[in-house]
Amino acid sequence: MKKPYQIVTRAAKESAAVVEQFCQSNGQMLMPIVNLMESASQVVESVIHEIQIHVLETIFTLSAEQIAGQRTPGKPSGEIRWHGSQPGKIKLADREVKVKRPRLRHKSEGEVKIPAYEKLRQDRGLQQHMLGALMRGVSTREYDEVLPEMAKTVGVSRSSVSRQAIEASAEQLKSLREKRWDATEILVLYIDGQRFGAHHILSAVGVDLEGRKHILGIEAGATENAASVKRLLTHLRDHGLATDRTYLFVIDGAKALRAGIDEVFGAAQHVQRCRNHKLRNVLDELPEEQQGQTLNLMRAAWKVATAEEGEKRLEQLARFLERDHESAARSLREGMAEMFTLQRLKLPPSLYKCLATTNVIESPQGGVARRTGNVTRWRDQEMVERWVASAWLLTEKHFRKIDGHRDLWALATILGRQAASPSSQEKIA
Repeated sequence: MKKPYQIVTRAAKESAAVVEQFCQSNGQMLMPIVNLMESASQVVESVIHEIQIHVLETIFTLSAEQIAGQRTPGKPSGEIRWHGSQPGKIKLADREVKVKRPRLRHKSEGEVKIPAYEKLRQDRGLQQHMLGALMRGVSTREYDEVLPEMAKTVGVSRSSVSRQAIEASAEQLKSLREKRWDATEILVLYIDGQRFGAHHILSAVGVDLEGRKHILGIEAGATENAASVKRLLTHLRDHGLATDRTYLFVIDGAKALRAGIDEVFGAAQHVQRCRNHKLRNVLDELPEEQQGQTLNLMRAAWKVATAEEGEKRLEQLARFLERDHESAARSLREGMAEMFTLQRLKLPPSLYKCLATTNVIESPQGGVARRTGNVTRWRDQEMVERWVASAWLLTEKHFRKIDGHRDLWALATILGRQAASPSSQEKIA
């Protein structure tokens, strides 16, 4: 009989890495899991192996820190000291889960138990929704309402988890702000704003020569805030985005954002207005019975081959609308030329889907919103920036190449970058 073995897939490794990063960046969200150790009453039927291990090991480390303080390699101090780690087992339902737990020893009395580990060994009623609580997150404000006695039971205090969360998220924010882009050939920059309670955050996402997306930076403020826009763009410039190169900027219609690009990167930059934003702005000025026809005419104009023909069609539509809806016509004409930057650059239509709108940044902004959605009270701007940076870096791990990325060589050539076309690559091969 063949010896049984476990296959560790690439997907499993990636899943484990994501969870490890999540635990480091969002220690605060682990609190409900610690609470559930006390009140759990139903046995777990099915648990994702990789996620569970990382969650449990993080809890054990926090529990050990309550007794021995933070680990200080090479500098033993105090009565209770860290002695590496050792294997352990937690029995859940019909399986035993192998984990690695910290090892603590008293200077004179020998081994010291880890409260959270011992609690889990005794209580097999860990519920299925414990992992759901981790992935959804539970805000600080809800702790007292959900499980008020959690800290005493397993030896992990609320202040410890909160401190871990603050330190981890501060490191994430620092990591994002220190990223440099000298060695990355960024072609496209998407800039958009997002609201968190009473606070606004500007975010920038870049696309490189191969179609990979990167979170470039964040800054407090909205797209209409000229000072915030300038700070963000100046930061990108100072961290490796050279101003002697041309880029394609994809933005909404904020005037402060457009002016900031000119001031920091120069008036020679190519700017594409988001067509979805323009649609919403125009349709909001029209009665419902006219919205459908206007939408179809605008989309048809954007599909024409040349910028001149597209602008001509939209101008005809504007003249028609201004008879009864002057505000809609005015909105349509505003920034009209920048709605056809892609045609003016003669880019392949395969790139229009991702370069004609800000969807490339708005979609991951949804991921950031989900990962911060359970925070019910944003104390200050610094807290917002820490959480948003952590959420962006976690969301970035799921980024895929943009649609039409194989044709980015055409944009690279137009922008004066070195890029080989598919035909030339085939010849080299």
